[in-house]
Amino acid sequence: MNVGIIKSLILFALLMPGILRAVTVEDFKVNNTLNLLNLCTVDEADPVYPKAIHFCHGYLVGAYHYFEAVNNGPDVPPLVCLPQDPPSRNESIDLFIAWVQKHPEYHQESAVETEFRFLIHQWPCKNEMETEGNS
Repeated sequence: MNVGIIKSLILFALLMPGILRAVTVEDFKVNNTLNLLNLCTVDEADPVYPKAIHFCHGYLVGAYHYFEAVNNGPDVPPLVCLPQDPPSRNESIDLFIAWVQKHPEYHQESAVETEFRFLIHQWPCKNEMETEGNS
C-alpha cells in the first residue's frame, strides 16, 4: 500500500472523532448554544438521534412559543417579523443551524439568547420611523 495513502488513512482516523462527535448527556442540559447545536446536528447513525432531534426541535419551538406568549400585546413592539409566507419549522431550524455554524462566537452563550439573536437577524421588524419614511 502506498505510504501516502496510509498517512491519509491515519490522519482521517485521528480527525474522525472531531468530525463525527457523538451527542453527550451534557448536551441535553443545553448549558450553551454549542450543546443545542450538537443535538440539532447529531448524525443519524447515533443511537440517540431520535431523542436528540426531537429535543432540538422541541427546545427551539418551545422557546419561540414562549417568546410569542410573553410579547403578545398591543403595547409591545415586535422584535421578529416573519414573512407573509413563513418558512416551515424544519426550514427555520435548518436556517438556525447554518447561522449558528457560521457564528462560533455565540457557541458559549445561552441557546435561547442565540436563537433570538438569529431570529432578529433573519427576520427583523421595520420600526415605525423606517415605515413612515418609506411611505
